[in-house]
Order: sequence, then structure tokens, then C-alpha cells
Amino acid sequence: MLTQRLEEIAAVTRRDIARLCIAAAILVLGLTAIFGADFFPQKLEVAVGTIARTDILAPRADSYVSQIETAAARDRAANGVENQYDYSTPKAIAIASRQLASFETEVEPIDEAFKKTTTDADRATQLDEALPGILTEADRKTLKGLTPERWTELRNEASRVLGNTERAQLRDTDVTQAQADLADLMVGGPPPLNEAERRLAADLTSPLIEPNSAYSKTLTDQARAAAAAAVDPVLVPFAQGEKIVGANERITDVDLEAIQYFGLTDARPDFARLAGWLFLAIMIVGLLLAWLWRFRRDLWHRNNAMLLISLMVVGVAFVLKATAGRPGLPFIVPTAVAGMLLAILLDAGVATTVMIVLAMIAGAVNGNSLELAAYVLFGGLAGILAIRRGDRLQIFVQAGLAVAVSNVLVVSTFALLGLHDVRGLVELVGASFASAAGAAVAAVGSFAVLGNLFGILTVFQLLELANPSQSLLRRLLVETPGTYHHSLMVGNLAERGAEAIGADPLLTRVAAYYHDVGKLANPLAFIENQAGGENIHDELEPEVSAQILKQHVADGIDIAYKSKLPKSLIAFIPQHHGTAIMSYFYARAKEAAGEPFGGLRTTEGAAAAAAVDDRRFRHVGPKPQSREAALIMLADGVEASVRSLESRDEPAIRAMVARIIEERLSDGQFDECDLTLRDIERIKEAFVGQLLGMYHQRVAYPQNKVVELESRRGTGTGTGG
Repeated sequence: MLTQRLEEIAAVTRRDIARLCIAAAILVLGLTAIFGADFFPQKLEVAVGTIARTDILAPRADSYVSQIETAAARDRAANGVENQYDYSTPKAIAIASRQLASFETEVEPIDEAFKKTTTDADRATQLDEALPGILTEADRKTLKGLTPERWTELRNEASRVLGNTERAQLRDTDVTQAQADLADLMVGGPPPLNEAERRLAADLTSPLIEPNSAYSKTLTDQARAAAAAAVDPVLVPFAQGEKIVGANERITDVDLEAIQYFGLTDARPDFARLAGWLFLAIMIVGLLLAWLWRFRRDLWHRNNAMLLISLMVVGVAFVLKATAGRPGLPFIVPTAVAGMLLAILLDAGVATTVMIVLAMIAGAVNGNSLELAAYVLFGGLAGILAIRRGDRLQIFVQAGLAVAVSNVLVVSTFALLGLHDVRGLVELVGASFASAAGAAVAAVGSFAVLGNLFGILTVFQLLELANPSQSLLRRLLVETPGTYHHSLMVGNLAERGAEAIGADPLLTRVAAYYHDVGKLANPLAFIENQAGGENIHDELEPEVSAQILKQHVADGIDIAYKSKLPKSLIAFIPQHHGTAIMSYFYARAKEAAGEPFGGLRTTEGAAAAAAVDDRRFRHVGPKPQSREAALIMLADGVEASVRSLESRDEPAIRAMVARIIEERLSDGQFDECDLTLRDIERIKEAFVGQLLGMYHQRVAYPQNKVVELESRRGTGTGTGG
């Protein structure tokens, strides 16, 4: 049975492929349309110097070379280059040699005056006449006071300083300063030159100071061009949603350049971005549909469930996209409500898968935010774990608190990782509580509405349908009391079995209450409603009786639709018999077919009996499609069979339960549901325990015996007296 089930799951029909393609196309297009809402960015009317009316954000993560920033950086590099001069070592040496030669010529008269052969009078005369216009009176006085040896020391020092000055770079702009510094450079000695002597040496060399380096515009331009060329282009990066210019800020030329790069002034379609969103939608839809196909085949064939899941994904994706890029706002979106609703209306596995998908979407539309993805995922999972069945208001409050705690832990974690300061953390904690409260309130207010809208049974609906005051149950009680009592007993048995194997006990019990409503169309055709009267089937052909019994299934479906029972509950009516054979009437038909040939004891009789088509005595089905439907089938057969037992002790009950289960198994009635052999054993023990409680032996009170004897006298069945 399990192998056959797995083979059915693995098989893919054309219809399945068609459903897959249609569902995938609709979902992919819907999600792509939502994700690509900024495919045509809104055109901005902006200019340098104007004020931005709102925040202008980068529509995608990108970087570009800023011509303005690059030009400014290169200008700064060029302006940082000093003026260039045409100094060269050969040129400096040539000028130094020429000026030293001039110095020698200049001081030659003074050298003649200081020769040993010159008399003091002649020396004084020569020194008075030497270097007119160059030496000051103070210099001449100092010069006259020098000895030949001291003069030699002074002129050598002056020659040395002049040579050094001319051989080093001396810009034309620095000549005056160099002349002023000459006296400080004269050292001489030993003993060193005194201040008057240094001044004299400086005055001798000062007229000979000539620049050896002049400003060169050509060299300067070349150096500045090289400095500018060495500056790399300035790359300006932007994250998705990063602010280019804030509201009420003046737009600069740099801001305008970024706005124009992202095409916000001409609203060009961003095909690359749209393709990215398309691929993301394909991956998300592929993951979701593949999971449903592989693990939830029962939901795959339910259009209402598929539509609900699709609307949840698309709806939450729309809200996440609408709030994306706005500080704090995505954290207020009550995304956990999707998981809570799906856990109540479908199951926790579907809810968990959808929350994983929504977490991916939340992170993607908010600039690949890992924090927001974790926020949505963990908050949703906390709501799924806490919501359970959602049959009491307290459960929703607990689920909301669980979501709030999870949300706060997530934002606190990322704050510790450095994403938020204290103020930001406080704001996000408030948003976390708002999101959790919104999810709980939305789940309370919408799950019953969504259940009715999509034809999905909710706990509240089931509790309402289980109320004995329901009009259809009231009709069963009044018009078919035997069937009503039988349905209650079947409900008790099936509920006990559901609890044993982990199926839905409430759904099983309520479905059992309504499984035989078709008997309202012909109550006396069923023995439990005949109250000991004449059995009409004693006068009918077996095939006619079988058709009457079959009819109660069709009548039940009609009555259930007219009474507006949920479709998912109506599905139990044909499944509770499956394609089982009506063995009593089938046996009668075989016996009747063999009578003309001497019954079944003769060869001709046996052949005639074998020719009876058992298909005429089988219900039309379908076989049980769920564990709950299989439980009702077993409980229905077991309850009727045990009621017919004369002795209802444990061995008899256990044997009857085992026989009914074995008959249904061998007949292949459970081939299309997920019952396992372990489930069968648990159901058997649960049924036996429940039946022993229902049919336990009571104490024989004396007054009861008296009443029984008197009733027999009144009917003539007593022993006389």
C-alpha cells in the first residue's frame, strides 16, 4: 500500500504539468510585477541649486565614475604642484665659474694693495680708490684695518661662499634673500671672521650673485599635467535605497550627476533589474511549487488551498515592496500573520515553507538585508509554533507574544553586531511589538473569514457544526433516530482512532456526524430506523436492495449541498463507503442465482453464483483519500457489526474489529490514503478500548428483573404463573 502510494506521488500526469505551468506562470508574473514596480522610475524635474522635495534614493546597488569628482581631484593634484624652474647642474657650474672669475677680477686691485712691496701710504691710497660704488665707508675702514694675511683669509672665504651659492640652485626669485644671507654664511678662520669682516666679504660678493634657475611655464605645465594624469578616476558607489540627496536639501552638481546616472531624470526602463527580479520570482515559485508537489500532494489538487497560498505570498510581497527602503517601516509589517493563518487553515509545514519564501523576499526588496530576512523568518516561525489550532483567543495572544519576543531578539542581535545605535534599537523594539500585535489581531479577525471564503474548515466552523442544535443534525435526530445514534457512536469511535494516530480528531468526529445524512431521504430502508418493524429488504431482490443502499450516498451529497455544508465535509460522504462491497446482499444474490440448480452445492449452482457481477454490489466510491475518511469507514463498519453481536465481551469485540479491518485492507480500500500498518494497529486498539467502554457489563438490579418478567407476561411470552 505504501509503495503504491509513493508511485502515485512520483507520477506526473499531463494535467499536473498543465496545472504546474499555469500556476507557475501566474505567480511568476505577479511577483515580477510587484518586484519590478520601479521598472519605470518616476521622472524627476531637478536642477543644480534647486531644493529636493523628498528623499531621492538609488534604485539599485551600482557604482559609476564621477566626472565631476574626478575633475575636482585632478585639479587639486595639479594645483598642488609647485612652479617648475630650469635649473641644471652644468648650467650652475658654468655660472659659478664665471662669477668666481669676475670675483677674482673685482678684488685684483685690493690684492695689489696688500702685496708686501706696497708701502702703507700707497696701500691706503689704493684701498680708497678700489671698488667705487661697491664698498661702503664702513667696509673701507674694515679693509684698511686688515693685514695681508687676514685679507687673504677673508677673500678666500668670500670666494668659497660665492662658489657654493652659485653651484646650488638659486632661483631668480630668491636672489635678494640669498644676498641678505651672505654675511651669515661667511665663517673663515681660525680665528673666525668678525661681524665687520663678514659684512665686508658679503658686500664684495653680493653684486656677483646671479640666479642659475628661472621659472619655466613649460616645465610647470608638464608637471601639473602629469600630476593630474596620475589621479585615478573617482568611483562613486551606491547601495540599493541609499540616499542620493535628502528632502529639503539643495541639489549640487555631484547629486545631479548621480541622479542622471541612475536615469531618474528620464525614467528609462531598467531591463537588467527587471531580469534580476524575474529570476528571483522563478526561483521562489519553483521552490514553493516543487515543495507542494513533493510533500503536499493533497493540497496540490485543491484549487482553494493553492489559491490561498498564492494570495498569501503575493499579498505579503506587495506590502513588503511598498514599504521597502523606508527606515523602520518594513519592521512594522505584520508578516507573521501569513504563517499563523496558514498553520491554522492548512498545516504548519506549508506555513513554514511560505515563511522561508517571504523571508527571502523581504531581504531581497530591502537591499539584500540579512537582518530583515531573519526578522521575518524567525518571527513567522515563532507564530507558527505558538498558534497550534487557534481555537481560543488566548492562543492568538500567546502567539503574538512569541512573535514579539522573536522580533526583539533579532533586532537586538543585529544591534550588538553594530547595525544600530541605542536610539535605533529602541525604535525597532517598538516596531517589533507593533508588528507582533498586528499579526495577532489580523489572524484573529481574518482566519474565519478566509476559511469561509476559500472553503477551508476552521475549528470554529467545526465546533458550530458539531452542535446538536444544527438543523441537519436535528433532522437526523427527529426523522432517523437510529441513524442519529449510529452517527454519534461512529463519531466517538473515529475520534478515538484519530487521537491514536495523530489525525484531526475534531474534523473526524464532525464528519462522522454527517456521513449518513442521505438516509433522511428514505429512513425505513435502513434497519436502525425500523424500530423492530418489518424489514422492506426481505421482500426485495438483492440488486434492488443494493441500489437503495447505494442511493443514500448520492442523496447524502444532495442534502449536504442543500444544507450548505462545507465541501471538504461533503467529501467524506462518498468516501466513508469507498468502493466496498455490500457483502450481505451480494451473498443473497449468489445464493439466489444458485437456487434453480440446486443451490451452491451443485456444480451448476456454483457456476451460476460465480457469474454474479460483484460490481453491482459495490459502492461507487471514491476510496478514502485521507486518514480521517479511512477512520470513518472503519468506525462505520465496526459499530454496525459489533451492535449485531449477541455477546459483546472483549474477545468477541476484538475479533469483530480485526475482521472488519482485515476485510477493508484486503479489499484495497486504503490504497489512496496515508495509513500505515502501525496506524492500523493503533486504530484497532483504540476501537476495542472505546467499544468495551460503550458496551460494558452492568449490574443486574432486582427491580430490573421484575420489570422484565412483567413485560413478558403482558406479551404472553412469560413462563405462566
